[in-house]
Amino acid sequence: MPIETTVPSQTPQSLDAWVKLLDSVRLPIPQASYERVKAAMADSRRSLRDIAELMQGSPALVLSVMREANHHTNTSLGEPAESLEVALNRLGLARTTALLERLPVLPEHQIAPTLRQLQLVSQHASQQASGLFASRLARLWQEIHWGSLLFLSPLWPLALTHPKLLEDWELRVVHKGESALRVEQELFGVRVLSLCKALAEHWCLPEWVTRGYHLLQDERRLLAKALLIARDQNSLRQQQRLDAQPALRRWFNQPSNTVLLANGLALAAQVGWTNGHVARWQMLCSLYLQTSLDDVQQLVHQQAAISARKHPCTQLLHPAEALLWPWNQQRLHPGQVAPSPPSAQALGTWRKRCAQLLAEPSPFTNALHLTTQARDALVACGMQRVMLLMTDNQQSLLRVHQLAGLPREAAGLVLPVEHNKLLQRLMSKAAQLRLTPENQAQFSPLLPPALQALFRSEHLLLRSLSSNGRVVMLLVADQSGKPLADVSVQAFGKTAQCIERALTTFSHRSA
Repeated sequence: MPIETTVPSQTPQSLDAWVKLLDSVRLPIPQASYERVKAAMADSRRSLRDIAELMQGSPALVLSVMREANHHTNTSLGEPAESLEVALNRLGLARTTALLERLPVLPEHQIAPTLRQLQLVSQHASQQASGLFASRLARLWQEIHWGSLLFLSPLWPLALTHPKLLEDWELRVVHKGESALRVEQELFGVRVLSLCKALAEHWCLPEWVTRGYHLLQDERRLLAKALLIARDQNSLRQQQRLDAQPALRRWFNQPSNTVLLANGLALAAQVGWTNGHVARWQMLCSLYLQTSLDDVQQLVHQQAAISARKHPCTQLLHPAEALLWPWNQQRLHPGQVAPSPPSAQALGTWRKRCAQLLAEPSPFTNALHLTTQARDALVACGMQRVMLLMTDNQQSLLRVHQLAGLPREAAGLVLPVEHNKLLQRLMSKAAQLRLTPENQAQFSPLLPPALQALFRSEHLLLRSLSSNGRVVMLLVADQSGKPLADVSVQAFGKTAQCIERALTTFSHRSA
């Protein structure tokens, strides 16, 4: 197993490059879990089953042991280990101890929250699988349990190395309903399911894990047919329709499908208990278990409460918490929540910046000096991404003068005004346009493609500024795509007025 973690400065864009990167990542182990497991391994009275149970407190440790046991040097021992106890047996205590010593150990609060949240989902899925399916398929409880815990493990190193990509994917695909294919190609360069399947196969994870990804990629039509039957809550008609399609019945009743069903439930519950994703997975579980939807919902809620007791967490969201919310309430993604208003200190800084902009005579030695002050004032009032563009003498081109919160490459952006009607309108006279979810579909397509790519947002401010009767500058700003805070919007407008005054005062001094 690789020991070093290497994270390139650029995001991989091919499946092989992603697998190579994520395979090199060493996931951190919580300090408390590490110490418990290490003490148990040094205690001769502890059985391998005892040690395996303790290891479950750290999903990352479970994954590391399973990967080590199933590494290519151990394939001569037979089929890949399907459970942690088998993996420990193969490795032995000496090799497991050596592995433990190589892994990074951190206090839990220092582990990346995106990784901790995803591992919590995996632990919750394992509990749902055990409660819903393991008692009915008792001989297969190990496959159900470990397959459910490890199903999302290919995403764990991604949550450590590229948490922002995962958060953007969740916001755009789950919460905003954008096309998964388009978003994934843009963010990752590959399909996420293809990446998960490739990594699961590379790690020789339990077969039920790779089967689940195969189903989601290549057997979606069969899953859709099963869901169509599951929507009919008449149990007799359900049975008749399954009997009429024996191939579908055999496919759907495979025990390996329990791993996917449990993880589907756990992931969907992160948003809330009444969203459409939860309903679909609950209906599929109802069909699989041949029981009513009401019974399934009761079981799912019971298992959620048990999971919350087993895996108490701080600063993370456990799906069981949502059971206490009003029934129709759903969790908002952080990207859908307006930022807090600027602090008193930030507003104090903003006032000082604006005062300098309004000073007469102009204190600025050149245009760059002035626009730097303008940019800093906009940032101080709460704008997290800012672009200031200035026109050339013919007003035919807009060139970037200042940036904040945007990639450095954006500094070379040049926008021809004559090729864009929206820019022509903004540059004909001083005006402001505020993009909102209500008008975004109307105005966003009118933005130059380069601006769309940099400010992928439903909440955006554009304002053109004039000096001596001529439009000379365009401000573009937002709060990283989040809903705009009212205080910041008001401060943005006042700042724009200050910048206009500063431009006019500066032009008189230059003259």
